[in-house]
Amino acid sequence: MSLAQNALQVCLTHPELQNEIYCQLIKQTSHRQPQNYSLIQCWQLLSVCVALFLPQHSFLWYLRVYLQRHADSRTEVGKYAIYCQRSVARTLQNGDREAKPSRMEIMSILLRNPYHHSLPFSIPVHFMNYTYQVVGFDGSTTVDEFLNTLNQEAGIRKPALSGFALFTDDPSGKDLEHCLQGNVKICDVISKWEQALKELHPGKYEGTRIVRLTYKSRLCFRAQAKGETERERLLLVYQVNDDVVHGRFPVNKELALEVAALMAQVEHGDLDRPVPSSPGNSSQTKMQQLLLQVLDRFYPKRYKQDCTPEQLRRLADRVATKWMVLRGCSAAECVRIYLTVARKWSLFGAKLFTAKPVAPSPLEETPMWLAVSEDGLSVLEYSTMHLVRTYNYQSMITFGGCRDDFMIVVSHPKDRSSGKRTLEKLVFAMSKPKILEITLLIASYINYWTSNLLSSCPHSPTPCSPHGTKAEKKLWDIDSRHFPSMTRTTKGPTLL
Repeated sequence: MSLAQNALQVCLTHPELQNEIYCQLIKQTSHRQPQNYSLIQCWQLLSVCVALFLPQHSFLWYLRVYLQRHADSRTEVGKYAIYCQRSVARTLQNGDREAKPSRMEIMSILLRNPYHHSLPFSIPVHFMNYTYQVVGFDGSTTVDEFLNTLNQEAGIRKPALSGFALFTDDPSGKDLEHCLQGNVKICDVISKWEQALKELHPGKYEGTRIVRLTYKSRLCFRAQAKGETERERLLLVYQVNDDVVHGRFPVNKELALEVAALMAQVEHGDLDRPVPSSPGNSSQTKMQQLLLQVLDRFYPKRYKQDCTPEQLRRLADRVATKWMVLRGCSAAECVRIYLTVARKWSLFGAKLFTAKPVAPSPLEETPMWLAVSEDGLSVLEYSTMHLVRTYNYQSMITFGGCRDDFMIVVSHPKDRSSGKRTLEKLVFAMSKPKILEITLLIASYINYWTSNLLSSCPHSPTPCSPHGTKAEKKLWDIDSRHFPSMTRTTKGPTLL
């Protein structure tokens, strides 16, 4: 397996060798006995190769003729040839790959003839409600194509409407995520993730740990809320509640109990009170365990971190009381109630980042929240989550990484009568991965805002943007093809 990976990596690095490896594989698969094991291995290597790159010029024509000559659904070799034909067509459609084949990709080819499956590979995609969906793909499948399949199977609208995006975990094991762009190929993502894991933990997790894909909301647009599917609302509720649990959504203690009860009804249905009996009643014990589990999963951690066992028991009883009131309420109705309450917060759907202003700054040099939403970048007090100020996207001149910090420069009217404007620079201390994440998220909202603005007046002789001629400039570059480079960060401000 390693030999195959290394050989194909050399061909990706040195394209002049790509024609040569095809010539060698064609030679090795010609004039051999059909039952020869090494012949099957050569066809398996060819099956992996055609998904990565294709030979150039007349060599491609010769490869297609060769595959056509051997294609036969009645023989093992013929089935590999048919699969290679399909794979050649897909590679011509979507282009060459960037990374060598992953361990998962090669193992799938070795363990079963890919002819029998139109999508020879599959991987689970996890949702915020602790469920998952297994999705099939081939060697050329892009993230966009992958999500089209996932959305159809899961009952979710396309990402441009739902705001959902596909994320991977970080090979380092840290609590970080990487958002995948639509033109990236799924197999490249898996391969780069495996390679990063191998470099970070040599020999430790090889073959035992695989990339974890998560599909969840990334962008939130109020105008698209009316078209939400039932599955989207359910997943959104679990994602919002995750923010509640980790202190990224403002709820007081009473409201926290209410939403925990709603989540318990969604997850477990009606709560049945056990019949009072002896102190050792097993049903009473099971109910108490269930209530503590509900508190652990759905109640804010900061409200119970200093609680004694007795206080936790009383808290569990209060949750049970509110849960009992919801008897007979369907999961869909509880989801509707939850979202109705949650959307009363003006920053519903915003992504929050912890940051600390760096002097000189007009803000207090204490930890704060930076909330990125469709309206702009908002600064919130850390403990109360009260709004301090908001900078809309039209006022942003530049933003991104600056040395080891996150910087934003905004424009303010200096004198309304004269039309003059003044610039304000704000710098925040943040971790490098979070600087990259917030930069890409702001860029995504600006892309959405700019594309809608330009499409609303395509025949206008003058630019629609408040920045004048800047409206016609290229959209912000948010491509992340270098995933999962562990050292990548924005080396300077991102300029419009």
